[in-house]
Amino acid sequence: MTTLTALIVAVFVLGYFMIAIESLTKINKAAIALLMFVGCWTIFMFDPGQYLAAAIGDKIPQAVSEVIEHHLGTTSTTLFFLMGAMTIVELVDQNGGFNFVRDLMRTTSKRSLLWRIAIMTFFLSAILDNLTTSIVMIMILRKLVSDHKDRIKYASLVIIAANSGGAFSPIGDVTTIMLWNKGLITAAGVIKEIFIPSVVSMVIPAFIMQYTLKGKLGYAATPQAATSASDLTARQRKVIFFLGVGGLIFVPIFKSITHLPPFVGILLVLGVLWTVSEIFYRHLGHTEEKGAMQKRVTNMLSRIDMSTILFFLGILMAVACLETIGVLVQLGQGLNIVFEGNHFLVTGIIGVLSSIVDNVPLVAGCMGMYPMTAVGDFAQDGIFWQLLAYCAGVGGSMLIIGSAAGVVVMGLEKITFGWYMKHISWIAFVGYLAGIVCYFVQRVVLGV
Repeated sequence: MTTLTALIVAVFVLGYFMIAIESLTKINKAAIALLMFVGCWTIFMFDPGQYLAAAIGDKIPQAVSEVIEHHLGTTSTTLFFLMGAMTIVELVDQNGGFNFVRDLMRTTSKRSLLWRIAIMTFFLSAILDNLTTSIVMIMILRKLVSDHKDRIKYASLVIIAANSGGAFSPIGDVTTIMLWNKGLITAAGVIKEIFIPSVVSMVIPAFIMQYTLKGKLGYAATPQAATSASDLTARQRKVIFFLGVGGLIFVPIFKSITHLPPFVGILLVLGVLWTVSEIFYRHLGHTEEKGAMQKRVTNMLSRIDMSTILFFLGILMAVACLETIGVLVQLGQGLNIVFEGNHFLVTGIIGVLSSIVDNVPLVAGCMGMYPMTAVGDFAQDGIFWQLLAYCAGVGGSMLIIGSAAGVVVMGLEKITFGWYMKHISWIAFVGYLAGIVCYFVQRVVLGV
């Protein structure tokens, strides 16, 4: 490792540590993430030639610009997807769209609600994706749980269940989509082999967490839902609900038909929903218009949590620098050597690492390191690729910034890194290990 590489890694580790102690420093994590991003790439510019073959002489600025723009483009697709999904869900929620879901899940038992939340999140994340599912479930939770201390426990389980549910579905997580598109796993294969380990990785944490909840629920007040009833008719609210939720379900279908990135489908749904809601609201009178403005897309866009968006930008771009200098690939190769090709240990460690850095470059690095073979563990639906899909997806639950679901829930519910690490990380780790053991028994012992 060169001095420059060591400095970049040191900046990343220091920034990560500062994010971890946010509750002590009282410095917003977004500010630290942005400094990480700029710091890593600034050090990179001292000698980009050692990392980029094309960065020679006059071509250095152009080569660096192309690399940063490539990573920024990839990051932006995630950010636009996040902003679009948050706006769609907020629009549906503000207009009373989730009221019937809230009524369906309402119960006086805290433990009963925990299981309902876990099961719904798990299966919904397999149909949508873990990011969108987390946003939807947090909106529903806000209608059901008034006590913030209790709600962050439910929200933490949403992160675990969303990541577990996304791991067994070919469209449930970015990493499974990558492996599926590359032909390393098949839809039928990953569902058949990873479904039970994914269920185990969700059920065990839920079972442990139910003992932290006692007593009855005090429901959150829902004044927004009540005011929305006077603005739109019941039929109009249903139209907005089905356009919003149906549109989110349609996004993976749109991607498979057009082969366009998922954020394009999200923006299509947002555009349609925006147009329809404007048509509904334009018929309201002047007095009603003042209240309705709070529920129109233009107002909701101004309320997007930009600190979460900028945090995401900083983290992903800092990790992109680590990917560019080759640290992630070297790490993967080192793991393979140290553990002598034991795929359970290698993928298990990769899963733990995916809770620290973004799982997308980790999986991308593995796809580049290990070529697909005709037979064996590296064949299509082989043990390595299926374990990679499970570990990279579920492993992100161990730290709150280890997955897109965790980051968005962290922003929405103001959960601190330290609280999650103290109370939830070990629970997620137990479920993660149990899922790996379950897969080992399934594939190696029973030979299913």
